[in-house]
Amino acid sequence: MKKSSLISLVLLIGYTFLLAYWMIWGFGRGVQPDYMYNLRPFHTIGSYLRIDDVDTSTWVINLIGNIGVFVPFGILIPLIWGGCLLKGWGSFIVGVFILETTQLVTRRGSFDIDDFILNSLGFLIGYGVYVVFKRRAK
Repeated sequence: MKKSSLISLVLLIGYTFLLAYWMIWGFGRGVQPDYMYNLRPFHTIGSYLRIDDVDTSTWVINLIGNIGVFVPFGILIPLIWGGCLLKGWGSFIVGVFILETTQLVTRRGSFDIDDFILNSLGFLIGYGVYVVFKRRAK
C-alpha cells in the first residue's frame, strides 16, 4: 500500500469513528421512545425546505450538515480505492447503511432515506474535489 493510501486510510478510520460518535451519542442524543424511520424519498428534505415551518438552525444542521460532514469521504475513499467512483461510492453506501441501521436499532436517531440522498451528495461533492485536485496534480 502506498504511503498516501495508508495516510488516507488512517484519516478515514479516525473520521469515521468521530462521525459515528456524533451520529450516535453526540449533540445530546438520547434514546427515543419509538423507532423512527422514513422510507419516502424527499419527505424529510421537503419538510426542511418549508422554511416557515422550521427555524434556520434546524434547516442548516439537517440539510447542509448531512451534506458537509460526508464530503471528506468523497476525498479519502478514492485515495484508498484508486479513484474508482463506483467502488468508492458502493463502500460508502454500505457504511451509511450501517450507520443509519445503528441509529434505528439503538433509537438514537432515525433511519432516513433522505440521509442517504444528502450523504451521497456530500460524497459526490468530495469526489469532485478529489478529481479536480488529481487533474491539477498531473
